[in-house]
Amino acid sequence: MTPPSLRPSPSSLQCPGISAFRLPANRRHSSPRFHGSNRMTASDPARPLLYTLDRSPGPLMEGGTPATAAAEAMEATGKAKNDGVVKEVIRLERESVIPIIKPKLVMKLAYLIERENDRTEFMKLCKRVEYTIRAWYLLQFDDLMQLYALFDPVNGEKSLEQQSMTSNELKTLELNFLTYLFQIMEKSNFKLLSDEEYEVAQSGQYLLNLPIKVDESKVDSKLLTKYFREHPHDNLPAFANKYIIFRRGIGIDRTTDYFFMEKVDVIISRAWRSLLRVTRIDRLFSKKQVLPRKDTKKTDGINDDVEEPDLYVERVRLEKMELSVMNLLRKMTIQEPTFERMIVVYRKASPESKPDRGIFVKHFKHIPMADMELVLPEKKNPSLTPMDWVTFLISAVIGLVTLIGSLEMPKADIWFVTAILSGLVGYCAKIYFTFQANMVQYQNLITKSMYDKQLDSGRGTLLHLCDDVIQQEVKEVIISYYILMEQGKATVQDLDSRCEQLIKEEFGMECNFDVVDAVKKLEKLGIVSRDSIGRILCVPLKRANEIIGTTTEEMVMRAQQASG
Repeated sequence: MTPPSLRPSPSSLQCPGISAFRLPANRRHSSPRFHGSNRMTASDPARPLLYTLDRSPGPLMEGGTPATAAAEAMEATGKAKNDGVVKEVIRLERESVIPIIKPKLVMKLAYLIERENDRTEFMKLCKRVEYTIRAWYLLQFDDLMQLYALFDPVNGEKSLEQQSMTSNELKTLELNFLTYLFQIMEKSNFKLLSDEEYEVAQSGQYLLNLPIKVDESKVDSKLLTKYFREHPHDNLPAFANKYIIFRRGIGIDRTTDYFFMEKVDVIISRAWRSLLRVTRIDRLFSKKQVLPRKDTKKTDGINDDVEEPDLYVERVRLEKMELSVMNLLRKMTIQEPTFERMIVVYRKASPESKPDRGIFVKHFKHIPMADMELVLPEKKNPSLTPMDWVTFLISAVIGLVTLIGSLEMPKADIWFVTAILSGLVGYCAKIYFTFQANMVQYQNLITKSMYDKQLDSGRGTLLHLCDDVIQQEVKEVIISYYILMEQGKATVQDLDSRCEQLIKEEFGMECNFDVVDAVKKLEKLGIVSRDSIGRILCVPLKRANEIIGTTTEEMVMRAQQASG
């Protein structure tokens, strides 16, 4: 019998000065684009993700319900401007993931059907659709799990010892596993994290205030380099040869506390920046920010005339608070958008004499964008940055020069010199004590990420992804068929908008419905056809059940009932 892994690889809004960032979205060009607009309205075309900055000074806006629609976002923007709050707004596109559990979806749609006989047939059809789609993926999922059994970091080495395979055969198996994995990720609506997305996520600070780096000497770079050489992808991140990060879903995380140490840090940092500006030393450290420009010669082929409501979330940070006694003494709420699901794939480095074939697949939930370093593999122990050491050195030089110069100054000027020296000493102390406090916070966050944020790893993650694929495709087929059954024939575009409208009206949720994939599945099932002008129409319910036929699961259940 041919090993599964040796089978052929699977085929298959703005005010003036605002800049906007968009992340890649489903059914769109994979490369992020920058986009500037002159307004923010509810009728703007749907966008993947936009990162906008309004650099007006003001107090920190407290928490509350995040904007979940354009109207709420515009209202929040107006309040923020009235209060003088600096806003960092991220505009989100509706995702293709249908955010409704399947039992609720089926029961609700069945309830909307008037005739009892049709309701019964519809429930039967939903079961047969799920059984059939699950059977379609059974072999592919089985191959995926058998492949991973060879590269499981825990037990994979024992499995490999029982196989008599050459090095080239093992390399083929590795690439086949990654090919299956990428297909499952795409079907589950996970997207590769790009460089631009990483930069936007790291443009702010949340709870983690230390520079976290990956120890590249501990991470293998051969496996992913070879995979992407044979399977090219657009807009790969710079770290893609060592590890890859998939992300899906956007949420909000809030933390409320007094943040005394953080507020003191903000005050000292602002005082230090003011001193640097007065002495013009800041020019030595300033860097001109260069944002990638949109390539006007390229197009993603999407009709920008289609208007869909967006989702707005905000960053609220201590760095933007107004310096006042009330703000310093009261509790504050900071807010950060999150990636609801993140999956990290990598392999540890190993010597050539004894290669380690283990491939790590780790699954995390609810990771704040600004604290995304928590999921990075093989992290280095945090330390003071080179900039901190340079600041120390410059502070010492300035202090020494000031001290020498003060020896010949009049008494009146000595107080001024003393103030400068006190500020320098205070700033150096601030760097040290802030680093120590951040180290404690870092250890707490790492512990929390291990126990609270990590959902699963390895085989458990893959099983979760496989079930995700099935549930998503079943829901797409059920909704599409229901719309065609109740509202009659439709073009692909009409079917898309009708499905999205149904989800919004009946369930109060929004998503970017993947109608193309749903139609393909309906055609594969044989329960829809097209008329002479390409419109899609479905066969009657009873006929649809006859076409799919009795499934193995139904036969097993009948046998169990008969024997019971």
